[in-house]
Amino acid sequence: MAWKKSSDELIEKFYENLEEYPSGELRKMFGYPCSFVNNNMFTGLHEENWIVRLDEEDQEELMKKHGAKPFEPMQGRIMREYLALPQEIQSDQDLLNTWLEKSYKFVSSMPPKAKKKKKSKLVKSS
Repeated sequence: MAWKKSSDELIEKFYENLEEYPSGELRKMFGYPCSFVNNNMFTGLHEENWIVRLDEEDQEELMKKHGAKPFEPMQGRIMREYLALPQEIQSDQDLLNTWLEKSYKFVSSMPPKAKKKKKSKLVKSS
C-alpha cells in the first residue's frame, strides 16, 4: 500500500503552527511530520490528514460538533485516542489552535514514554 505524500501547503502550515510548541520534539512517523512531548505523539500528519491525540471527553466533543473521525492509517487499524481533524478545522486558525492546545495539554499530562532501543544492524559473520 503506497501512501500519498502530504501537500507542501499542509506541511508548511503544520510547521508554522508547531512553532507555538517549542517543547514539542519534531520527528517523523510513517514518513510524515509529527510532534512529540515526553516521547508521546500529540499531533502529526498522514497524507492530507492532520491528527491529534485527545482524551475521551475531547474526542467525543470533536466527533459530535465537527464530525471528526478516528485516525485509521490502515484499514481496520484505528489508533486509539487519535482523531483526524476535519477540513473545517484545518482551515479555521482559531479552531485549529483550540484543538492543538487541547491535544498538547492532554499529552503533556501523560508520563514520559521510554525511548525504544535501536536494533543493531550488525550481521554476524560465520
